[in-house]
Amino acid sequence: MDKYVDLIKNAYAGYWNYLKNQIVSINHWDNYFYGLILISLLVWALEIMFPWRKQQSIFRKDFWLDTFYMFFNFFLLNLIVLVALSETAATFFNDLLKYVGLSISSFQLFDVDDLPLGLGLFLFFIVSDFTQWNTHRLLHRFPFLWNFHKVHHSVKEMGFAAHLRYHWMEPIVYKSILYVPLAIIGGFDTRHVAIVHFFSIAIGHLNHANLGWNYGPFKYILNNPKMHIWHHAKDLPKNVRYGINFGLTLSVWDYLFKTNYIPHNGRDIELGFDGDETFPKDFLSQEAYPLKK
Repeated sequence: MDKYVDLIKNAYAGYWNYLKNQIVSINHWDNYFYGLILISLLVWALEIMFPWRKQQSIFRKDFWLDTFYMFFNFFLLNLIVLVALSETAATFFNDLLKYVGLSISSFQLFDVDDLPLGLGLFLFFIVSDFTQWNTHRLLHRFPFLWNFHKVHHSVKEMGFAAHLRYHWMEPIVYKSILYVPLAIIGGFDTRHVAIVHFFSIAIGHLNHANLGWNYGPFKYILNNPKMHIWHHAKDLPKNVRYGINFGLTLSVWDYLFKTNYIPHNGRDIELGFDGDETFPKDFLSQEAYPLKK
């Protein structure tokens, strides 16, 4: 037990020092703090210059709430919950494997560090994105998980910051499911992972932005605003009642597994879900909502 207590303490101390260093040290290309700010400002500028819904205000409905969510979920949530939980859960899982005479390396097929950098990054990205696409489907399929995911779907006007409006339970689900697939392909240098992460953040921001883009022929590969707007549609046919267009960064999974749905230009469709008129409007109430349910 003392080992786990020390692990949690060290995880908190380590992440707190890391976060302070991110804010103070602006000269590192893999700085997530300023990287998020830069990507957000660039996508927001694109929204202002090329608005799809021209009547939508620059400071749209819930702009500041989503901005708070963006920084809270990207940085403070890790400090409060995720780092200590992830470190403890990973150690507990490894200890459990040792108890039955196994180790995480027993499941490892190969190590991506042994591959050429480009191929390793591509494989890491593909495995991560496909796993998260499936996890996203689970969030829509099971009522218990859907109650948490409602926070993200409570967005009524799309904008870049809506990308990171989600309940703190969601990354726990994503990281837990993602742990095993990534363990199978081995580790990867965190500085190189930053390349994939920044790319995913940029595409995620663009998907939720007030932009009418679909990237032409690349729409079958990359998720895009004209596709993702339908994922947030309030009214969908009954045959897709558990949702559509589940892609995070890639749209290709939806086209491959027939969960794509773009019946027409969705610029002015109503967003949300059935009963969203009674859904809480402030941060604390939204965070407490699934727990009350």
